[in-house]
Amino acid sequence: MKLKATITGPKIHEVGYRTFLMGAALDLGIERFTAFNRRENGKQIVVATVEGNEEQIAAFKEFAQKEKPELAEVSDRAFVDFNGNVMKIEAYSLLNTNEQLNKGINAILRMDIKMGSMDAKMGSMDAKMGSMDAKMGRLIETQSRAVEEIRGIREDIQPGYATNFRQMQSDIRAIKERLGMP
Repeated sequence: MKLKATITGPKIHEVGYRTFLMGAALDLGIERFTAFNRRENGKQIVVATVEGNEEQIAAFKEFAQKEKPELAEVSDRAFVDFNGNVMKIEAYSLLNTNEQLNKGINAILRMDIKMGSMDAKMGSMDAKMGSMDAKMGRLIETQSRAVEEIRGIREDIQPGYATNFRQMQSDIRAIKERLGMP
């Protein structure tokens, strides 16, 4: 007995749907299985074919009707009898593994390119940080000189303030005495 399952939705591809269905087929002891991604009218589709005994096919159909990968968004599921050839599940597994490895290799190559770009940016940032460190050093040095100058000015001015302050106190006492204030 053979079955063709067509699963449609806005997010069917790149969520592990084919591997998900293959895992169910393996669990059910199904020896012939294929699954392919398709697009029709802007919709994502997974078409799976299975061949097995009546119980296996019924169990697979029930699973595919009720279950989906966590990130999948399904809008429709359709099932029809199938008359074509169905690949041995081992051969399909090798084909699927090869496809996934190819995706992984491309992802690693893209990451390598991005890492090279990031390394260049980090080098540029390191140079900018060195420049900022030098500017901070000059700023701290200028600040230290300004603080020392202020201290010097304060020391120069303070003795004069003390003399002026004592004179003002003396003048205030004299005025109070003339006014008869205690």
